[in-house]
Amino acid sequence: MITKAIFALVFPFLLVILFSKVTYNHYVGIALTAALLFASYMKGYTETYFIVGLDIISLVAGALFMAKKEVEKREKAEKHH
Repeated sequence: MITKAIFALVFPFLLVILFSKVTYNHYVGIALTAALLFASYMKGYTETYFIVGLDIISLVAGALFMAKKEVEKREKAEKHH
């Protein structure tokens, strides 16, 4: 249970970052991660609502992190022009 909780806190965050970098769009990264999580829930890989809650917290944290990075990237681009 502890291992699943740690994975639930780490993997969605990392998946949002990975998918956002690959697609160059943080909204697509969030959507792909959410779809992957939803598919795993439907297949029955999640046993408790506690793990689902941790997945959602991690997904939101990843989304906020990538949104912050997007703002920083835009500010940096504006300074150079």
